[in-house]
Amino acid sequence: MNPIHIALAVLVAFIWGVNFTFIAWALESFPPLMLTALRFFFTAVPLVLFLKPPKFNRTLLIYAIGTFVMQYAFVFTAMHLGASAGLTSLLLQVQIFITVLLAYVILGEAVSRMQIIGMLVGVVGLGVIALNLGGDMPLIGFICILIAAIGWSFGNIASKQVSTQAMAKTIQQGASLHTGSPTNSKNKASALSALALVAWGGLIACVILTLSSLIFEGAAWQVTTFTQAPIKSWLSLGFIVYISTLIGFGLWSHLLAQNTASKVTPFALLVPVFGMATSVLLMGEVVTWWKMLAMLFILSGLVLANVKISGGKKLIHS
Repeated sequence: MNPIHIALAVLVAFIWGVNFTFIAWALESFPPLMLTALRFFFTAVPLVLFLKPPKFNRTLLIYAIGTFVMQYAFVFTAMHLGASAGLTSLLLQVQIFITVLLAYVILGEAVSRMQIIGMLVGVVGLGVIALNLGGDMPLIGFICILIAAIGWSFGNIASKQVSTQAMAKTIQQGASLHTGSPTNSKNKASALSALALVAWGGLIACVILTLSSLIFEGAAWQVTTFTQAPIKSWLSLGFIVYISTLIGFGLWSHLLAQNTASKVTPFALLVPVFGMATSVLLMGEVVTWWKMLAMLFILSGLVLANVKISGGKKLIHS
């Protein structure tokens, strides 16, 4: 990965880490499925009026259901049931390892020996926190987060497939018209396809989530739910929609289209670091020695997983 892509990956991790605190604040006013539906309604509208939709197929549907419906419906539900922001941001990173495995099986992407070592070091960091779980992670919350991680992993693979296909088509069209350099065409195509993927995927998710919320949370769909929500909840929803979803997932899809999944996904290990730091600063969570130790392992794993080995020797290949 080039330095710009590395910086963007770190920025996305920071945004997503901070986002867990905003989710906790928004859940003070809105039930989880409703909040998720609102998130993707404002994500999709009005962008879908200006962005050409990706080709509607099974891959796009998997992306919308996995990344948006499964991940966030279950994450929001887990936090609604008592899972803390910091631990939720940590446990969700199981998706890293599931994504790399799926990329190897489905896409045939190679994984280097150093990347595997880095992943194992990251697992040690996750294990340190898992051994010190308290009452802020109920069993049902743990199960919900595991389901969310599986959904995000399938969404990552689908995102890469959809973005790569759309970008290749746009580049081909641009080349036939002889407009601009190949590099500029590639970058522009990647950015536009990533944004369109998030917006149209969000529209699909909004429909599914709204119907689900009306079924399971029908009593909450009253005018008072919206009129009595404090400004903090609405500002939190704004951050979730425009910063975390549009900017965060737009950049993430762009990075997946430009790089292999095994290089991009390790940066998600930074999400719990930023998530816990934000929880400490904004929600008063206590810093303990084992949390600091876990963060050390996670950061070390991230560095090892992104070391470029001379000669590109691979341990796993298709």
